[in-house]
This record gives sequence, C-alpha cells and structure tokens, in this order.
Amino acid sequence: MSGASGRSGRIRWGVASLALFVGLPVGLPVGSVHATLASSSKVIAIGAENQYANVIAQIGGRDVRVTAIMSNPATDPHTYEASPQVAQKIANAALVVQNGAGYDTFMRTIEAASPNARRKVIVVRRLLHRSGAIANPHLWYAPSTMPVVAAKIAQDLAALDPSHRRVFERNLARFDRSLSPWKAAIAALRRRFPHAPVATTEPVADDMLQAAGIDDKTPFAFQSDVMNGVDPSPQDLATEQNLLKDHKVRALVYNQQVTDTVTQSLLAIARQHHIPVVGVYETMPTPGYDYQTWMTAEVRALINALAHGTSAPTL
Repeated sequence: MSGASGRSGRIRWGVASLALFVGLPVGLPVGSVHATLASSSKVIAIGAENQYANVIAQIGGRDVRVTAIMSNPATDPHTYEASPQVAQKIANAALVVQNGAGYDTFMRTIEAASPNARRKVIVVRRLLHRSGAIANPHLWYAPSTMPVVAAKIAQDLAALDPSHRRVFERNLARFDRSLSPWKAAIAALRRRFPHAPVATTEPVADDMLQAAGIDDKTPFAFQSDVMNGVDPSPQDLATEQNLLKDHKVRALVYNQQVTDTVTQSLLAIARQHHIPVVGVYETMPTPGYDYQTWMTAEVRALINALAHGTSAPTL
C-alpha cells in the first residue's frame, strides 16, 4: 500500500459513510467508549490491519474482543472502502491500533468524528518515533516493530482493565518468545545466502529483506511508482526487466495482493526465464496464520526459492 500520496488516495468513502460521520459526534457522547467497556467483561479493540488485530488478540486473550478492519488478502488494500458499520465499530472501541505513515488515514477521520479522551489509540508510526516522510509504510515487516507494538498493547490493556494486568503481561512474554522461529529463519537466510540478489515489485517486505542481508537490485523509484499506482519510467522498467532476463537476480519478490499490467508482465518474464517468484502480503493471510507464523512462512518461502528454485506465489 502506498504512503502519504498516490494510491493511498484511493481509499474511498461512500455517501452513506460521509452521512454517518455527520451524525457520529451527536450519537456518540464522550463517555460512550468507557460505557461500552464498563458494561462488558471484555475490552473492545480494533486493529486497522488484521496483523495488528491478531497481536491484540494474542496479548488480550479471552479478556479482549478484537475486530480487524482490513483482513482480506484476496483484495487490493489500496482500494479499501470503509463502511458505516466499520465506522461504528471504530467509534465503539476502547483500544485502537493503526499503522499510520499514510497507510490507513481513514482511521483518523473516523476517530475525529467520534472523539473520546478515554480511547487508547496506538499509531505505530508514532510509537516507533518515525517522523517526516516515510517511503515504505509497511512497518510490520521490520523484526523490531511488533515487539514494541505488543508491549504498548499490553500496557494500554492493563490501563483499561487493571484486574487482568498479569494476564496481559504473561501473554506478552509468550508472544515475545514465539517470535524466535521468525528470527531464526531470518538468521538462516542471512547465513546461507549472504547478499543474495533479488528483484521486487514494491517495498512491501523490504525491511525484512534488509534484516536478512538480501540485496534488492530493483531501483527504489520503480518500487515506489508501482506502490503508488504511477507508471514507472521506461528506464526503470527496462532495468527491472533486464534483472530477470539476464539472471542478475535469484528470485522475484512481489506484492501478491496488488497486481497490474506491469507486475503481471514481470511475473511472465520471471516464469519464462526460470526465476522463482515469492509472493508477499500486505495483510495477514487467513486462516491458518498468526502474525509470527506468517512472517516465518514468508522467510522460509524465500529460502526455498534461493535454495531450490521453488516458487511460492501464494502462501
């Protein structure tokens, strides 16, 4: 998904959604979130992307009721259209986790339309102290990101529901331990294939590739253009095509959720020249995955591509 410009602007609001916003502040008094929490045994939580919702669920356990807003890996997240029902769910939430960095700007619009001083809102970009323009908004692919997010989730849940503080702390410790297979897979990739050259269509998994010491040969201008729905320059497109045709890379890592004529042509060239392709996702594939097993599966798919020439266009 795009950053602050480009395809992020394709997140649309229907007429009904806009009409709902006009009425939200009247229908949702300042105490509504607190009342929702007080009248329920569970904290009501929202994850703008299902990977964040999944981590909330792992930390909160049975004491939290979580809803993911964007969760369909078969659709293009860039064209996501929030509905009145989604707006209502966000308005009623006591805890919200969103990415920021221009990725899910619709969340701010809804939150502003239903103000509540007691609502806990975690904006991952701010949590990571990332200021200024962010070229790659896919923050959850950096191995250092989600432990920080999980710790903040546990802290905020404890503030909302102090009686279960120890439960949240135990779940946080369990979550941190469960990241070990992903870290081990990244270490194995770095050890077995140091500086292995790959091509990419978008910077979706760039932070993870960098952590593994992979050499991304694709010009970032090309990645950014594809991410933002802009036609790449002829020079950058030719460079990308030649990486595949001339076997200058050992795999093509592409955004499985967003394909267009450019990326489809690159997939065809990769197949023609026997370059394995590895699909990566912007939202967590479901069912069968949680955040950490999803990340681990993507690293292992790249290891298989480099070791055996095996394609994994989908997980």
